[in-house]
Amino acid sequence: MRMTVIGTGYLGATHAACMAELGHEVLGVDVDEAKIASLKDGKVPFFEPGLPEVLERNIANGRLGFSTEYADAASFAQVHFLGVGTPQQKGSFAADLTYVRQVIENLVPLLEGQHIIFGKSTVPVGTAAQLQELADSLAKPGTEVEIAWNPEFLREGYAVKDTITPDRIVVGVRASSEAAEVAREVYATAIAAETPFLVTDLATAELVKVSANAFLATKISFINAVAEICEQTGADVVSLADAIGYDDRIGRKFLGAGLGFGGGCLPKDIRAFMARAGELGADQALTFLREVDSINMRRRDRVVQLSKEICGGSLLGKRVTVLGAAFKPNSDDVRDSPALSVAGSLSLQGAAVSVYDPQAMDNARRVFPTLGYAANTQEALADAHLVVLATEWQEFRDLDPVAAAGIVDKPVIIDGRNVLDVDKWQGAGWEVHALGRNL
Repeated sequence: MRMTVIGTGYLGATHAACMAELGHEVLGVDVDEAKIASLKDGKVPFFEPGLPEVLERNIANGRLGFSTEYADAASFAQVHFLGVGTPQQKGSFAADLTYVRQVIENLVPLLEGQHIIFGKSTVPVGTAAQLQELADSLAKPGTEVEIAWNPEFLREGYAVKDTITPDRIVVGVRASSEAAEVAREVYATAIAAETPFLVTDLATAELVKVSANAFLATKISFINAVAEICEQTGADVVSLADAIGYDDRIGRKFLGAGLGFGGGCLPKDIRAFMARAGELGADQALTFLREVDSINMRRRDRVVQLSKEICGGSLLGKRVTVLGAAFKPNSDDVRDSPALSVAGSLSLQGAAVSVYDPQAMDNARRVFPTLGYAANTQEALADAHLVVLATEWQEFRDLDPVAAAGIVDKPVIIDGRNVLDVDKWQGAGWEVHALGRNL
């Protein structure tokens, strides 16, 4: 098939490249000239394992191209994917739909014939219906534009796999629609591999992604709330999570107590979900998400407080190493990053902070230019009074505690992700602290 992908950020660039990998002819469109120039050169403007190879391969074979012109999109295909950002509004929990509406306003007046626009962005329920009204008002006489919704379920660090071999495909359509059959053709390879294909109404499709994110956020905050109790009682949250995780109704995934969640999706999405519920008069249905958000933010404060306690009540003049800046490993995304938030707070408390992350250094510098940044792990650890493991990169998990002890000033570490072999580190002479554990 021929298709366009409007918006070439993390979602759009990944979707465009992976659709080409599946054999489709794809044109990626974005108003950001620098981003398009980079993609045309085969360079991904963010870190995502495996994506550069997919991008380069499909540019070379002619199946993938990029443009800054909506007119090119209008003439290239009759199937379009909308993948622009929906950031949180300033001063509000609600999602900002400015970029989503701009796509409809810029693309639809140029279309001729029959077109389908599949929304992939995470939007408040009811958005697709509003966009359909907008598209109907802008379409030329004789032109039909259908808005359908095909939410994305990408995990940063695994986005290529999640696009090419998804765990499910959801398509929201209006009654008497052809969009579902078009989507079956788009995702024919995945469907042939027995990937579940669910056709729903528009509202349900819009709610699927945000509901999934809200559930995952709730599960993470639940175990972190329990961690607070463990710290007061001497219980061990890791052993507790293992025990309850054997219950197949619960499962062990996302029961990792620690610094909590961040990134560009979970925090933003649960807040937008609450805001939309309020607009619909169902605000009480999601009031628990406020506590989910609050628990998550408290974990960051707890690491800073624990750091002060370890350093004798004051961080003034203390050299603190923060290992990690991205919100999760295998990503360079620092949006709402717990690691970077902790690093910034430690600095504000008077610590001399040295940060190292395998991929997120440039993005971190743009957010917190006043922090100290090291060229590698060894440089970051040099003469540290305290080490905070804040992002669970494999490089940090594999650190040799004996060698690391010879670099720091004091062998003291806070395992902010509960991923280290505590016995091994303690055996190497380290004083180990962790959230939800009394070690």
